Amino acid sequence: MNKVEALRRSGLVAALALIGLLPACSNVANLTTPDVTNAAAAGFVDMKPGSEEDFMLNVGRRVYFSEGSATISDEANMTIDRQADWLKRNKRWLVKIQGHADEPGGEAANKTLSTNRAQAVYNALVAEGVDGKRMWVKGYGIERPVTDCDDITCQSQNRRVVVNLREEFDESAPQRR
Repeated sequence: MNKVEALRRSGLVAALALIGLLPACSNVANLTTPDVTNAAAAGFVDMKPGSEEDFMLNVGRRVYFSEGSATISDEANMTIDRQADWLKRNKRWLVKIQGHADEPGGEAANKTLSTNRAQAVYNALVAEGVDGKRMWVKGYGIERPVTDCDDITCQSQNRRVVVNLREEFDESAPQRR
């Protein structure tokens, strides 16, 4: 797990813990109210093994790349291994692999780079035993930045592939053409 993903997870865990504690504060005034501190956080009420929430929280859907590169790092490979294991257990999901890039380079070059990044993740998942017929790639270049700033740490967040679960193929899937 890379540092950005670790920070996001720890922040999410802290937020979920905080959300769980807030209802408990209201119980102090009314001790007859049942304890709800273990209630599921909003948005994750139906989190079950094999759910999209399970994938996002327990596996991770983002893989990060070095500037100008579509080479999968050792750290990114760990995430892809977890993704492959989960996807092999949960075969009902289709997978849209979305590549992204940051600012350096022209629009055409970034579109190609983001597609190559998505294809690299696709190839790695297939190599781990995930059925390639369930997956497709789409490169977005710089169209969908996570953040818009000049700082190097901000830009690095845009050099990513996002593995998104789908229930059906969308218009970008080759299977639809």
